[in-house]
Amino acid sequence: MTFNIDHTKKLTLTELKNFLGDKDAKVVLTEATKNSILKCRNYLDEKLKNNTKPIYGINTGFGSLCNVIIPDKDIEQLQENLVKSHACGMGQEVPQEIVKLMLLLKIQSLSYGKSGVQLQTVERLCDLINNQIYPVVYQQGSLGASGDLAPLAHLSLPLLGLGKVNYKGKQVNASEALIEKNINPIKLKSKEGLALLNGTQFMSAYGCYCLIKSDQLNKAADLIASVSLDAFDGRMDPFKDNLHTIRAHAGQLQTARAIRNYLEGSEIGKLEKKQVQDPYSFRCAPQVHGATKDTVAYVNSVFETEINSVTDNPTIFPDEDEILSGGNFHGQPLALALDFLCIAMAELASISERRTYLLISGQRGLPPFLAANAGLNSGFMIPQYTAASIVSQSKQLCTPASVDSIVSSNGQEDHVSMGANAATKCFLVIENTEKVLAIELLNAAQALELKRPLKSSAKIETVISSYRKNVPFMQNDEVVYELMKASQEFLKNNSF
Repeated sequence: MTFNIDHTKKLTLTELKNFLGDKDAKVVLTEATKNSILKCRNYLDEKLKNNTKPIYGINTGFGSLCNVIIPDKDIEQLQENLVKSHACGMGQEVPQEIVKLMLLLKIQSLSYGKSGVQLQTVERLCDLINNQIYPVVYQQGSLGASGDLAPLAHLSLPLLGLGKVNYKGKQVNASEALIEKNINPIKLKSKEGLALLNGTQFMSAYGCYCLIKSDQLNKAADLIASVSLDAFDGRMDPFKDNLHTIRAHAGQLQTARAIRNYLEGSEIGKLEKKQVQDPYSFRCAPQVHGATKDTVAYVNSVFETEINSVTDNPTIFPDEDEILSGGNFHGQPLALALDFLCIAMAELASISERRTYLLISGQRGLPPFLAANAGLNSGFMIPQYTAASIVSQSKQLCTPASVDSIVSSNGQEDHVSMGANAATKCFLVIENTEKVLAIELLNAAQALELKRPLKSSAKIETVISSYRKNVPFMQNDEVVYELMKASQEFLKNNSF
């Protein structure tokens, strides 16, 4: 599939999801976008011919060195030095899917013709995607203001033939991959290093990936809660429409309707219930899952604005004959949204673990720990421990990063967003939530089998039948982590 980068059209998360889903995706610039980039670069070149004033980042140093004037003869070397000196990332590698998104989002941001880069520079970023050459980027190093400087420096090194890349399944020097593909390194001109390094594409890429994953997990959570509810012989009254239209939060309504839809026609559901009420983790699923859905919708709006924005500095306005130094690189909108998303997705796991706990509690006709011969067999006693451990870790990760700030660059950059830390911990929480939901599904499917010969709804039975091709019923104790991992893989590979 070919993705056209068109600065006149809005990029959506749906398109990013499709882009990630196509490992052979190609990226090309439209002619209108090429002209926009060229117009801005030509304006900057003409401006510099007769300029005698300092312009931040173009003929000055960076950060607190903004008052140091750089001679014309050194302006190009200044940009290369910037990329090399700012490549200071540490920690684990950024997953290649997120690096792929970083490249695309950097191309999108530069396409608006406000950054002063050469057309060749943007096309070279396209070449990296089109040849599946993914720069090695590290998770630690960005303060989430002045842009994601360190991660974006690592992203940009291969343009100069420097740094490491992941290519054909292994990590190699960027220069080797470029030579194999007959791609020449570029020579940065004025402003270009700063345009590449300033920006929020590290935070944005992580956030977009987390949102895509969150959407999938929200749908999975509704399905899994439905299986658990039926296996626990729960009541359907809390999911009736009129109960939710009088408190009409969109996500709450959506969740209640999804659960009713999943369980329509269930034999178990038609049984007369002895209990008057179910515990909150079942009865309040619409309210809790729904609040997470509403949070995801809000965060989605923040990120769709961001990925269609110019976030480097300074910003060039050829038509107005202005070059403005501002702060569009500051990640505060993203940091706050990512912290919110982190909390919401942790709650999805928290309520899931409580349902797992109830399923193994020996209530409602289910054996303790869902073991056919409890005592000799421990059954699913310990997966709940694992879920509890993961949920607890996620709670600890939910301490907001956005309330923190550390002064940098000799006081010039005196308030930062810490949005990059918000992004990486949100990623971890969402990975944790997937694991906890996989554990609930493992227990719920086991519990449902123990209700036989009664059946759930046709929709649930179809899902469980597919699930059983990957995750067998556990008659006697076996190595359970293998079942847990298989359950997680089922979630990863299915959209509900």
